[in-house]
Amino acid sequence: MNNLNWKVCESTYLHKGPWATLRSDKCEMPDGRVVEQYYVLEYPDWANAVAITEDNKVLLVTQYRHAANVVSLEIPGGVIDEGEEPIEGMRRELLEETGYRFDDIELVTTTYPNPATSNNRTFCYLARGGKKVQEQHLDEHEQLVVTEHTIAEVKQLLADGKITQALHCTALFYALMKLGELK
Repeated sequence: MNNLNWKVCESTYLHKGPWATLRSDKCEMPDGRVVEQYYVLEYPDWANAVAITEDNKVLLVTQYRHAANVVSLEIPGGVIDEGEEPIEGMRRELLEETGYRFDDIELVTTTYPNPATSNNRTFCYLARGGKKVQEQHLDEHEQLVVTEHTIAEVKQLLADGKITQALHCTALFYALMKLGELK
């Protein structure tokens, strides 16, 4: 296969923030053409999990998502802190968002949310055997409602288009496949 990689000639940061950074790259394509401005969003890596309790219930969270102006039904997840291993970030996010502790957490896939415009990855996990050990400890701007669902109910929510966050649909697909729930 031919080399398709672009060479970055220079980068300029246009905005640096705690959740997103925007830079403009000047790049040279393999055939010598130059792309004067290619905008890249730098985000920290993310993690999410299909979290199944010891009673075989799937934990879902409902929260407001301002950029899209929607109340979204999702799986638990969030940002992996700098220097944190993805699985430890996932373990922390599960405890903070749901109050459940999970000892059995397995990576089911790693995806790129949008490799055309952003540089981060999402680590998708299947967490099993969760036990409620505390109340939620949410970030300053988080308001989450946790609900429990059977696997059949989650499959119906997906079929009905009620879970619309693409990265969460991806994690659910891989987890349901791992559990032998897709036919």
